[in-house]
Amino acid sequence: MRRQLHHELFGVVLIVIAALANAQSPSSGSGSAYPTKPIRINSAPPGAGGDFTARVIAQALTANLGQPVIVDNRGGYASIDAVIKAPPDGYNLLVYGSTLWTVPLLEAASWDVQRDLTPVALLNSAPSAVVVHPSLPVHSIKALIAFAKFRPGDLNYGSAPLGSSQHLAAELFKSMAGVTIVNVPYKSSGAAQIGLLSGEVHMTFPPMGSIAPHLKTGRARVLAVASAQPSAFLPGVPTVAASGLPGYEFATVIALFAPAATPEALVTRLNQEVARVLSRPDIRQRFLNEGLEAAGGPVEQLATTIRTETARFAKLIRDAGIRVR
Repeated sequence: MRRQLHHELFGVVLIVIAALANAQSPSSGSGSAYPTKPIRINSAPPGAGGDFTARVIAQALTANLGQPVIVDNRGGYASIDAVIKAPPDGYNLLVYGSTLWTVPLLEAASWDVQRDLTPVALLNSAPSAVVVHPSLPVHSIKALIAFAKFRPGDLNYGSAPLGSSQHLAAELFKSMAGVTIVNVPYKSSGAAQIGLLSGEVHMTFPPMGSIAPHLKTGRARVLAVASAQPSAFLPGVPTVAASGLPGYEFATVIALFAPAATPEALVTRLNQEVARVLSRPDIRQRFLNEGLEAAGGPVEQLATTIRTETARFAKLIRDAGIRVR
């Protein structure tokens, strides 16, 4: 009887130990022991929009989490596929921009952001700017709209390929202003910018960070920024909404994602760690130096942004008849 009792007590102890170990395991979803090994952030190729953001975040998270956070740059959409196929354990993450939800609106894609990925946190946004060649005799958004209405179809704008952020920013402007401005698509955003500087096109809608050096030399003139509020990056420049087109706002969002089915506790932990990083004045200034506005906020804020932007751009693409493939 005594031996049987000892066996039963030993069995109970094993069950308790196993339960405690499971409660502390990252796979249980508690996140208390996370991370126990290096974390990989998958991102776009070096020099692309999300790469700078990924490296700033990775460096800060490495210091906070006590494990190396490594940026893995992949071409095309390989970074998206890598995270979708990864285990949902918090060790393979994705830093990517708004193309995650705009590309599937334009062409067949191998992913659905709301089905295949878990939103973690907004990182920053890159507001667009309305920029014209100095030869164009307009100095405000009101004057630009009036000029375009007086001479419909005479103005053109350069953009990266169809469906790019520059293209969508311009088409949204045209739709809201009720004007006709002809699109001249280039192979890349850099080529479109060269087209503006050389006078091949009248205007572009680039991220404000990319055009800033040419504003100082006078080779291009900025009329307004497309952020909700005036930007400290371009002091004294009004917003589009406040200078002639109420309600207009356009920015490329960059965010952090995990694979679908990642435990809620891990997502919450990562969101909190990102919030710590984005609250640092030096991090916010590093972003601002590149024309980026630090974001942050709860997980649901990113999920809501994806839903609202998907609906907005789906309507814009449909109404403008944009077709890529």
